[in-house]
Amino acid sequence: MGRIREGGCLCGAVRFKTDGEPLNVRICHCRTCQKAMGSPFYARALFDARAVTVEGETAHYATSEALHREFCPACGTRLFSRRTNGTAVGVALATFDDRNAFAPTEHIWVSEKIEWVRIDDGLTQHPGTVT
Repeated sequence: MGRIREGGCLCGAVRFKTDGEPLNVRICHCRTCQKAMGSPFYARALFDARAVTVEGETAHYATSEALHREFCPACGTRLFSRRTNGTAVGVALATFDDRNAFAPTEHIWVSEKIEWVRIDDGLTQHPGTVT
């Protein structure tokens, strides 16, 4: 068993645990993430789905055939992006109890970034997605 990190929604109705290290930690600037998060980007840690356990009820919305977003139906906190094939779960970085648990290592979909967002953190930038 790896390192356990915990987090949850604003109202506390949903709690989660992650086990071990993420597959990657990225900031996504795609238009779908902007709309889904209500924010200029989505900062998330991607985990193997087996490494994430959730307590409490979540609601979800399919944003594509491959991905749906999960949120707390009570307070609306956007928590996860879950691959519909069951392989991986993205966890919003700010929802971890230790909001500094993970630092992003790269930006994706910068081709769709909002113009006024300035990226000067020195991280690798990709115009689209990467595997």
